[in-house]
Formats: sequence, C-alpha cells, structure tokens
Amino acid sequence: MAGLLRGIARTAVISGTATAVSKNVSRRQAQRFAEKDQQAYAQQQQQVYQQQAPPQQSYREDVDFDEQLAQLSKLGQLRDQGILTQQEFEAKKRQILGV
Repeated sequence: MAGLLRGIARTAVISGTATAVSKNVSRRQAQRFAEKDQQAYAQQQQQVYQQQAPPQQSYREDVDFDEQLAQLSKLGQLRDQGILTQQEFEAKKRQILGV
C-alpha cells in the first residue's frame, strides 16, 4: 500500500510540474507575440504618420527675402492702380509667401 501511495504522489508531483512548466512556456510565448504585435503596430503608425504629415514651410525657400519683398511691393502697386482686385492680390501674396 505504501508503494501505491508513493507512486500516486510521484505521478501528482510530475503532473503538477509539467503543468507549471507548460503554463510558463505558454505565458512567455504569448508575451513574445504581444511584443511583436506591438512593434509592428508602432511601425505601421509611424508609416501612416509620415504619409499623412506634409512638410510644413512657413516661407518659400527657393526665393530669398529681398525678392519676396520686391514681388509684394509690385503687387501692392498693381492693386493700388486698380489692375488687381483685393482677392487677386491676397491669392498672389499667399502664393509668394508660400502659405
């Protein structure tokens, strides 16, 4: 009888150990998959952000300040002479300033 109990106890210990090891392996695998998913999501979000965010410029870089000032002055004269309407002046001014 003692041998039978010892056999049952040994089986229970082995079974419990196997279950614990199995749970730990499953938990680690789930954690790895979650980390990979999180990295993939972060990369995807970064790509989406880069595609959506156009470069913002507060001024046109291809035209220097003196040239912009001269163009705006000429526009103002054309508006004052009645050649350009106020709306045309504003549209061209925004185009020169790049806004």
